[in-house]
Amino acid sequence: MVDYNPKSWWKLIFVFHRSDTLRQLLPAMAGVAAYTALVAYLEQDVFHVQFKNSTIVHSMVGFVLSMLLVFRTNTAYDRWWEGRRIWGGIVNNSRNLALKLSVMVTDVATRQRFRALLTNQVMAMKWHLRRGFNAEDFEETDRYSIADFRQKKHLPNAVMQAIYREVEELHRSKQISGEQLIYLNAELQSFTDHIGACERIQNTPIPYAYSLFLKKVIFLYIFTMPIGFVSEFGYWSIAIIPLVFYAFAGIEIIAEEIEDPFGQDANDLPLNRMSNTVRDNVLEILG
Repeated sequence: MVDYNPKSWWKLIFVFHRSDTLRQLLPAMAGVAAYTALVAYLEQDVFHVQFKNSTIVHSMVGFVLSMLLVFRTNTAYDRWWEGRRIWGGIVNNSRNLALKLSVMVTDVATRQRFRALLTNQVMAMKWHLRRGFNAEDFEETDRYSIADFRQKKHLPNAVMQAIYREVEELHRSKQISGEQLIYLNAELQSFTDHIGACERIQNTPIPYAYSLFLKKVIFLYIFTMPIGFVSEFGYWSIAIIPLVFYAFAGIEIIAEEIEDPFGQDANDLPLNRMSNTVRDNVLEILG
């Protein structure tokens, strides 16, 4: 995720980040400009055609298209924000579980094992959502090696199973009571609930028919636009129409990027920072 100052207007206007929509759309905008220039040349210099009031139709269609794009953007942002709320819950529950264990568990080796497993759990959730694995983010313990976790298809489940095993061993060895076991259950269960919620967001994209329809409408709107706008604006349409295309297509590209907020794109959630925060907090509490 890009850290920035939202109040720096001039910097935000003139900066060109590698993920900026203008940089992504420049080739397509050049193509739209070339197509518009061809239409303008054919209308004005070859066939000498004049279309009356044709921009009115595009104004009406543009209003409908704008409403569709607003709905598209809001839907994508809702998914992004829900992902942020879920990860906020992951951070809080990791702290709560670490705080409870720090009071209940006195054995140093057991505390260190829980510290490593709690950190590994958050890292496992991050890399599971990114469909990857980075061994440097994980910590081995006296009972669990990185190789054991790497072989699992669902990494968060594997780490969570180890945490449940350690908690159950504490209960069997009478280090914690049954009441304390129930006291820990809410935080333990929350990890599985949170990763399931993230998987729901990630594995349920916007319906194919809606995405396909929206892209087709943008395409038809832009490629029929020169036919009427050349009559009104002449060769100035070569500059106007690519800007309109940039506005509509840019919104769609932004929505596509943020609807899956768990990746490593510039506008995705800062999972690295949040998982490192959990690591630091758990180290301070149980270390």
